[in-house]
Amino acid sequence: MSLTESGFEPGKRNFLQLTDKDGEQPRIASVSDGLDDSSQERFIGPLPRDCTVGCSSDYSSPSYSYSSILNKSDTGYVGLVNQAMTCYLNSLLQTLFMTPEFRNALYNWEFEESEEDPVTSIPYQLQRLFLLLQTSKKRAIETTDVTRSFGWDSSEAWQQHDVQELCRVMFDALEQKWKQTEQADLINQLYQGKLKDYVRCLECGYESWRIDTYLDIPLVIRPFGASQAYGSVEEALQAFVQPETLDGANQYFCERCKKKCDARKGLRFLHFPYLLTLQLKRFDFDYTTMHRIKLNDRMSFPEELDMGPFIDVEDEKSPQTESCTDSGAENEGSCHSDQMSNDFSADDGVDEGICLDTSTLYSSLTFELFSVMVHSGSAAGGHYYACIKSFSDGQWYSFNDQHVSKITQEDIRKTYGGSSGSRGYYSSAFARSYLDCDDFPEHIKHLVQREKESEEQEKRQREIERNTCKIKLFCMHPVKMMAMMENKLEVHKDKTLREATEMAYKLMELDGVVPLDCCRLVKYDEFHEYLERSYEGEDDTPMGLLLGGVKSSYMFDLLLETRRAEQVFQPYKPGEVMVKVHVVDLKTDTIAPPVSIRAYLNQSITEFKQLIAQATELSAETMRVVLERCYNDLRLLYVPNKTLKAEGFFRSNKVFVESSESPDHQVTFTDSLLWKLLDRHGNTIRLFVSLPVQSPGTNRTICQKVGGDTEECSEGSKGNRNSVEAILEESTEKLKNLSLQQQQGSSTSDSQKSSDTSDFEHIESPSPSQEPDSSSVSAVVAVDNRELENRIRVASGGSDGGAYSDPETQFPGEERSDSEVNNDRSTSSVDSDILSSSHSSDTLCNADSGPIQLANGLDSHSITSSRRSKANEGKKETWDTAEEDSGTDSEYDENGKSKAESYYLYFRAEPYAQEDGSGEGGQKCVLVHVDKRITLSAFKQNLEPFVGVTSTQFKVFRVYANNQEFESVRLNETLSSFSDDNKITIRLGRALKKGEYRVKVYQLLVNDAEPCKFLIDTVFAKGMTVKQSKEELMPQLKDQCKLDLNIDKFRLRKKTWKNPGTVFLDYHVYEEDINISSNWEVFLEVLDGPEKMKSMSQLAVLTRRWTPAQMKLEPFQEVVLESSSVEELKEKLSEISGIPLENLEFAKGRGTFPCDISVLEIHQDLDWNPKVSTLNVWPLYICDDGAVVFYRDSTEEPMEQSEDERNELMKKESSRLLKTGHRVSYSPRKEKALKIYLDGGPVKDPGQD
Repeated sequence: MSLTESGFEPGKRNFLQLTDKDGEQPRIASVSDGLDDSSQERFIGPLPRDCTVGCSSDYSSPSYSYSSILNKSDTGYVGLVNQAMTCYLNSLLQTLFMTPEFRNALYNWEFEESEEDPVTSIPYQLQRLFLLLQTSKKRAIETTDVTRSFGWDSSEAWQQHDVQELCRVMFDALEQKWKQTEQADLINQLYQGKLKDYVRCLECGYESWRIDTYLDIPLVIRPFGASQAYGSVEEALQAFVQPETLDGANQYFCERCKKKCDARKGLRFLHFPYLLTLQLKRFDFDYTTMHRIKLNDRMSFPEELDMGPFIDVEDEKSPQTESCTDSGAENEGSCHSDQMSNDFSADDGVDEGICLDTSTLYSSLTFELFSVMVHSGSAAGGHYYACIKSFSDGQWYSFNDQHVSKITQEDIRKTYGGSSGSRGYYSSAFARSYLDCDDFPEHIKHLVQREKESEEQEKRQREIERNTCKIKLFCMHPVKMMAMMENKLEVHKDKTLREATEMAYKLMELDGVVPLDCCRLVKYDEFHEYLERSYEGEDDTPMGLLLGGVKSSYMFDLLLETRRAEQVFQPYKPGEVMVKVHVVDLKTDTIAPPVSIRAYLNQSITEFKQLIAQATELSAETMRVVLERCYNDLRLLYVPNKTLKAEGFFRSNKVFVESSESPDHQVTFTDSLLWKLLDRHGNTIRLFVSLPVQSPGTNRTICQKVGGDTEECSEGSKGNRNSVEAILEESTEKLKNLSLQQQQGSSTSDSQKSSDTSDFEHIESPSPSQEPDSSSVSAVVAVDNRELENRIRVASGGSDGGAYSDPETQFPGEERSDSEVNNDRSTSSVDSDILSSSHSSDTLCNADSGPIQLANGLDSHSITSSRRSKANEGKKETWDTAEEDSGTDSEYDENGKSKAESYYLYFRAEPYAQEDGSGEGGQKCVLVHVDKRITLSAFKQNLEPFVGVTSTQFKVFRVYANNQEFESVRLNETLSSFSDDNKITIRLGRALKKGEYRVKVYQLLVNDAEPCKFLIDTVFAKGMTVKQSKEELMPQLKDQCKLDLNIDKFRLRKKTWKNPGTVFLDYHVYEEDINISSNWEVFLEVLDGPEKMKSMSQLAVLTRRWTPAQMKLEPFQEVVLESSSVEELKEKLSEISGIPLENLEFAKGRGTFPCDISVLEIHQDLDWNPKVSTLNVWPLYICDDGAVVFYRDSTEEPMEQSEDERNELMKKESSRLLKTGHRVSYSPRKEKALKIYLDGGPVKDPGQD
């Protein structure tokens, strides 16, 4: 039967429900793990990545739900939550917990809270964890308290370590904590054995020896240099005690013979610990590939291991007793485990005890396997889990983080390893026997009770959380600057609306500000700022019903609405729309803050006007209503019977109303004063402009007399403090007057605009009293422009004009270039204007601050984004002029002027004191309100009086949130990408003109450790030749970099990141032969001889010889080819190196210049002698200058090196490549050292950020 016939619907989501069959629960089908194709067996351990399924019975419940995750596993055992990469920790903790001798010794230790902080006490946190593992009813518990006692932070959870290393470090920490207690020697009693390290002379039989202790026995999987691994643990143990003969150069100096003699060196076991731990050394290092590897060879181990054959009977004079001193930290750790009760809830107070009676413990040398630690994965990373046997029922279990499941002996055999999979047995533990125990100690019983109470409290808290509604809460606070405050209201679903209102009242801190009965909760849409409905008469309704139940998120919010005592709450009914009404006063050019009213979509415009008239007390007969449908669309509502829905009203709307008897009613709406005011209101933005600390040269100030005249003031005078304010006030009025005059004469003065202001929006100033002709307009313009220049000079404190005689003159005291500023802030050389565009955003209403009155009463509270006006509308405005920027250069003439008609845009600046006080140290700031449609050129021209220099002598930098600064250089582009409260920094320095580009020049040093060095920041122009740019660079390089170069002794070439590219020839022209862009970067390369590159058909390749016999790379040499022929390249290389042509091999370098590679890898890793005839095909693809080519003599063999020499060379290469920033592929991944801090945490360097 097909799926369609079974009722499955194609293209839709189909749901299946698993039910019981014949009383049996549904089970996940088992799959083969790849070890044995003949049998379908369960997979234990971590779930594989190839979508095969695990065998755990944890998911076999027919009602798999959130509650089932919290419940204990069917096995009766509790898992541990993996914090991130803490599987190694979980496996060790489960193994130690399942060791009854260790667990009960830990229980016998009593914590003294007066002596130590419980948070940093490792034994106490282990004690708590073991009790939870034994008594908890959860499926899995957290280990964060244990890791916190280790002194670890959250980053440690993302570091995977070796489980044996963790065991050793944790045992050391416990021994330190247990000093002067009964548990001081616990680790040695359980895990420590003795062995003899001996050397016996073969001539006289004299033997020298020492006794060593061990906590585990490391067994080699595969002998060094062998290809065959040991087949079993017994074979590996035999090899471990097999002596080696010291002969030849390795002869032993015998104390008895007094000479060097042949000898036999080996190890003998003297006694074995109570818990025997074997470590299989599966992680190794491959010296051929220089990589860390994991050996997955099969190695079997028995269920019972007889260690009798490996004991030294001759030296065992007496029965084994307590182990001696610790064998040190050579071993990295171990994995062990023991017995555990299967039903903790029914046997909380019963446990096994510890009894190390030597008469019974060591009567047999046969050990029983009870724990296996498995690592699945590769040497680069993987997953740990433990297989542990319970002695109470003889059953094996897999402890895999949260999941605990039953496994069989066959599953244990799968951990032997083998070529069919990546899993491999890592280490194991054997035990002799186990003993029963008595009841818990009294202090443990109290701790059990506390943990049970804590768990019950946590369970109740989870229940409360599952029944708690969490929703966003807003409130327009009546005191805190009328700002919209936001918080999260968490209320139980059974709480009533009255109780929820009281909770919100306290949450918003309205106590003592507004009475509680003057507050109510209403349904609110924060995105549309829409009040959806109020809840009249539902004070006793549970919040769960009002909100539609407990949900993870809601599609609406709540607003805590307040009122004054004399007011009455207005009911909000579903289906109503909210309208914010702004009253416009044409006489004062002001727009009032909004008044909110509610209306229905089926109301007519006439009814809507009556509604507004009631709320605003305006006349409905003369009322004009303008709807702002979106941020750039104003619509006059003039059809009386049309409904609000037909006009485009939605949930939340914004309208402007004006009611007067002015003649403006008779004018077409787009020509009216109302439209112009609204258009200006919607396009004006507020910018914070930081001015230079001082103008170039000496300090200059302005003092303003009462009559408006100016006079020069000495430094430090009182006028110095008010100079900016004086200029601001006077220049703003000046510019406004100029614009008023220009309004009357703009039609005749357009043809008279001077070419000197080609990059700026021209300010024209005809007489305001009469309509002048074109000649008089030009004369007045010239006079007023000269007056403005003189005004700036006076403000700058100098009348000689030396610094201003040439607008291109560079100031002696000019601030640092933009490249230096950006380099200090680690910014990249991205086109500033492109970046600005990408960061542009619409400016919504500023709800966080009250309305700020701008010029003529303009309200900045509701400044919105760009709104385009008609070009011929602005001629009646009394504001500064600017070009309309269309975004394409083709719409501008050769002087940078717009081909469309000019219109007038708003600009106003006023002094501003920075809140953080950063402007007190001489830094001047102005708050600028400007129409965002103004061009950068006009904006700079308006800033001239405040900066104190002409616009060609300062630069504009846009400041982003992370304080990165990028220069804005495109004079014809508008400020449309800026938004309210953006910051701008003005820096002195030569600004770019049309066709100019700022260029960063770096020196290319091919044979230096740092091949890329920044030199200077300069300017290239469109149409300039490379030779001309080199001529301009030479004096700058001499003055700023102390480089005195001849024009024929250096070249410029393309720079792509750090890679050198195309060589620029002297006759190349920028923008014709060479593409150039903003913030461009080039390399300057000093030549050893005359320039070899003469034409674009040539190819310059950087070559480097590799000499294997010396393990050395020679310096770079440039080879210039006439074609892309491989044969020509070989001939050139043979010519400069003397290598016979038939023996010469070459390979292309990889990565970023200089393509560094270790001398230990270059001989094998590069693709030597590719079978191609030309360089511009795969796998070379050498099509441009600057490619790196290595070459060698194929007959030259690599240097023979000893192991020590190779290791020394490896260290040198690692150091060299790390300094150059290149990856060392053979170096192992840098791992963070595993440490447990006894004092609660690492000591951080106070100077480290």
